[in-house]
Amino acid sequence: MASTDSPYAPPSALPPAGKPVRVHHLAAAKAGGERLTMLTAYDAVTASILDAAGTDMLLVGDSIGNVMLGHGSTLPVSLDEMAVATRAVATATTRALVVADLPFGTYEAGPAQALESATRLVKAGANAVKLEGGAPRAATVRALSEAGIPVVGHLGFTPQSVNMLGGFRVQGRGEAASQALLADASALAGAGAIALVLEMVPQDLAAAVTRALDVPTIGIGAGAGCDAQVLVWTDMAGMTDWKPRFARAFGEVGAALRQAAEDFNAAVRDGSFPSAEESFAS
Repeated sequence: MASTDSPYAPPSALPPAGKPVRVHHLAAAKAGGERLTMLTAYDAVTASILDAAGTDMLLVGDSIGNVMLGHGSTLPVSLDEMAVATRAVATATTRALVVADLPFGTYEAGPAQALESATRLVKAGANAVKLEGGAPRAATVRALSEAGIPVVGHLGFTPQSVNMLGGFRVQGRGEAASQALLADASALAGAGAIALVLEMVPQDLAAAVTRALDVPTIGIGAGAGCDAQVLVWTDMAGMTDWKPRFARAFGEVGAALRQAAEDFNAAVRDGSFPSAEESFAS
């Protein structure tokens, strides 16, 4: 182990710029205490920007339903829509590990259905797939892993179960719920999951799960004790006036985009665009 007074930082477990992040890099980062980053992406333009910024993982989330398609939840999202978005993101990505969500209704019937659905997303370019649920999904995680498809689990608040959970509520409060979540996390990791998303989980519980597992945890509304953090990119970039309590806007891209559109509209209306320099000679 490198001395703490060394003037040199220890080498990163992650690959250098231009080299792709692979599954084994995630495990190495966890072992070395190196924090990982994940952002959602749903299209090629956004994916290329986030990838160039050095984001470790890009999640083609079924949150595309809420964020891009105008739905009130993730439930209406189809596998066809996920495949199109996954292909767009994967085509534009050179470094980040691309993880694609299995949407509601495409894996709950069991391993055979999950394998068929996951295969479509891998063929579209995903490096891994993500599914929601605890111990009952262990057999599916194992089947996909044995078929060569890396799986990311998702525990805590699981958006596809919003109706059963009674809305957008923190999960894992109380001793019984905490023990159940720990057991679910252990079951998924034991079945071969390469990482676990922990959403809207009390920070002490998320930290305990992180300590208990050899695979990375990816927090969203789960505190700083997780190995990685994920945000919906529109929340991260300040695209709208509203964001979840657990998100932070690291920019005001929405306001800048609106201003650019207003400036374009004004320039067209007053005749200053296009200028002579922006037009072809006859």
